Amino acid sequence: MKLRETYTCPLELVHDMIKGKWKPIILWRLRLGKTTLAKLERDIEGITQKMLLEHLKELTEFGFVDKVVSGGYPLKTEYYLTSPQGERILDALKIMQEIGITYMKNNGMEQALKEKGLI
Repeated sequence: MKLRETYTCPLELVHDMIKGKWKPIILWRLRLGKTTLAKLERDIEGITQKMLLEHLKELTEFGFVDKVVSGGYPLKTEYYLTSPQGERILDALKIMQEIGITYMKNNGMEQALKEKGLI
């Protein structure tokens, strides 16, 4: 995704960097540490490999994610959050997670939280 030339505020810029259905979920999953593409695809229910690769590329371009490629056959690529930018975005995502949990509790969606082990 190409960023616009001008923004009215920094929040608008960051929103454009992480907007979409999957980017926050990818970042949230990467809080657990380095992982492979195949593991990310298994862990993020409903995402396609094409979409995952596209979002990882964008998150890498924006400095939130990086990767390390190990030699050998087959090549092993692991993705991880960068420091400090990738790790800092987790602060915002944690707040969003807490707001989501509270909303779900208050609106009769506790079962989904229990199934995910969040309460």
